[in-house]
Amino acid sequence: MRISPPTVPDAICRDIYIVHEDFGPVGEVWHSYSADRKTLIGDMLDGQYEAPSRIVAFNAAQGWSRDVTEEIASELHQHCADHGEVPSSLQDFLEEHGR
Repeated sequence: MRISPPTVPDAICRDIYIVHEDFGPVGEVWHSYSADRKTLIGDMLDGQYEAPSRIVAFNAAQGWSRDVTEEIASELHQHCADHGEVPSSLQDFLEEHGR
């Protein structure tokens, strides 16, 4: 029996994150982010997002998408509690999505 190759290349058979930033009167932007969840959280802690407000994940190969804002906020809360500091770029995000 011949096996057909997957219709979606391995490169996109993973979760993709979209980060929404709200800059108030200046505007808003959605960033696509294709690294893994751990890297996304590290980048957020490093201040690579100035005004994050919402995070959506999707996996086209598996056919799903969902809002993961609260999950990411929970992981960030835990990390900040463990390290005793909250980066200024995450203060509003973590206050809005508090436990």
